[in-house]
Amino acid sequence: MTHGIENKVVIITGASSGLGEATARRLAQDGAKLVLGARRLDRLQALADELSLGRDAAMQTDVARYEQVKSLVDHAAQMHGRIDVIINNAGLMPHSPLERGKVEDWDRMIDVNIKGVLYGIGAVLPYMKEQKSGHIINVSSVAGHKVRAGGAVYSATKHAVRIISEGLRQEVKPYNIRTTIISPGMVATELPDSITEPDIADVMRKAYEGAIPAESFANMVAFAMSQPEDVDVNEILFRPTGQEY
Repeated sequence: MTHGIENKVVIITGASSGLGEATARRLAQDGAKLVLGARRLDRLQALADELSLGRDAAMQTDVARYEQVKSLVDHAAQMHGRIDVIINNAGLMPHSPLERGKVEDWDRMIDVNIKGVLYGIGAVLPYMKEQKSGHIINVSSVAGHKVRAGGAVYSATKHAVRIISEGLRQEVKPYNIRTTIISPGMVATELPDSITEPDIADVMRKAYEGAIPAESFANMVAFAMSQPEDVDVNEILFRPTGQEY
């Protein structure tokens, strides 16, 4: 499934672990030219070294800061002369009931899960419009389709990703740009570690015992990217076979 992937310039945010790391491994194997962004530079550089990407392919990036996202995108364009794909993957999931008033957690989710996606879109659009080609992949969640107690704000941010992506899809038709939303169910990542309430964290870790590997997400990315240029896979929703929610 390397058709449509080999030699493409791909930016991945949140690439130091979980979905981003697994996707970097898969796309490197398929011959993509990767530029990786994340806050944890040491882990990012270790991954870049392992994949023989070179240290220039790893850049410390906090997606909640537009200037850092733009620097990542500009750096990728300077390195390779174009940008074919961005995967807006960075995300947080600090669940808690609204009555606990975890305002800092709300703000972090809004900054990373919504603004981070918007910043990625805003930074790559000028390049993709000029090229008249490109592919923007935004990561939502099953929680963007369904809400449950304790996850109201997280679900709101992931639903926002879907709404933003659909608006984007309609806007970029004149520029031959493709858009994909990928909505995973329980996939093995560090997301539960971002929960700051110990009792909620315990419940979520138990729920995630049935999670499927992060490689399952990477396979969905590869599927969407490998389609012919006239095929636009707009949304993929997937779960573990045994997941009820």
